[in-house]
Amino acid sequence: MTGIALNGRFLTQGMTGVQRFATEIVAAADALAATGEWPAVRVLHPAGARDAGLRHLRAEAVGSRGGQAWEQLDLPRALKGEVLVNLGNTAPLMAGGRQAVVIHDAGAFDTPESYSFAFRTWYRLLQTRLARRGAQILTVSEFSRGRIAAALGIEAASIGVLPEGGEHILRVPADGAVLAKHGLATGRFALVVGNPAAHKNLAALTAAAATLGAHGLTLAVAGAADPTVFRTGGGVAAEAARVLGRVSDAELRTLYENALCLIFPSRYEGFGLPPLEAMICGCPVIAARAGAVPEVCADAALWFDAAQPASLQDAVGRLVADEGLQAHLRAAGIARGAGFTWDAAARRLLALVQERFR
Repeated sequence: MTGIALNGRFLTQGMTGVQRFATEIVAAADALAATGEWPAVRVLHPAGARDAGLRHLRAEAVGSRGGQAWEQLDLPRALKGEVLVNLGNTAPLMAGGRQAVVIHDAGAFDTPESYSFAFRTWYRLLQTRLARRGAQILTVSEFSRGRIAAALGIEAASIGVLPEGGEHILRVPADGAVLAKHGLATGRFALVVGNPAAHKNLAALTAAAATLGAHGLTLAVAGAADPTVFRTGGGVAAEAARVLGRVSDAELRTLYENALCLIFPSRYEGFGLPPLEAMICGCPVIAARAGAVPEVCADAALWFDAAQPASLQDAVGRLVADEGLQAHLRAAGIARGAGFTWDAAARRLLALVQERFR
């Protein structure tokens, strides 16, 4: 097949779940290229991008613009006949059908209340036009495949699926100082990783916080929202939780490894990376049975109904009272998490693109 180029715009963006996906996929592809299992493709990015640390793929700055203008105008003009692979929801319309784009979810269509008007309008317009121009659409879960197909008016069977990995959380040494910094004791807090976007459903945590408080436990909330993208959908009352703000990967690993559990109340997820990271770290997961999270956790999590806060309260109470259940979820989560790797995701991505463009 013709060569491949990767859209490296993510190298100029902050690290959220989408940029994590792109970063880890490209790193895994770089490792595979060392043994000839991935082609030594070009990673095209705007000037001033951070160093991706690539040894076998070829990072190359192109164009003079930044942001969406770079992606829509400079990037397609820099192609040399390659098929362009875009990893972060957006892609240049000028590249037409000779490209693949990973759309992580249909949130701009399904949960518009979580996004600014400008953001959701642009995503809806762009993704619909990409599908109409014949771009290959890929995603990260069966749930997202169904929702994206419905939103874009295309056949679900035409959308390829490549689940994410989570082993990156074990590559950094744990930073134990985060516990003392926030006054947290091992096994005496439940962790929440998310932001105040409406679909993250953080407001549902009030009842859980009350149950934890009754047992002398703390609810620790890590994460932050980009105000230009997300509209606040409600948060946990300050007296009911300890708000940690953004944390590093090293701090997050420590939090997972020392928490009683991860509580994940989101009512809409295209994949659900925090539950996977938690399972890999041996942290029990309590999650809303919603979106793609059941695909990720299967029977390795304790489930509740996102629409019924009392069910979350009951789940937290069960876990606090049952050490055997805690041990079971830790073991089941580690076993389940081992099945999701970035190496497998990178191999799947290449296979899907080669199948389409051979």
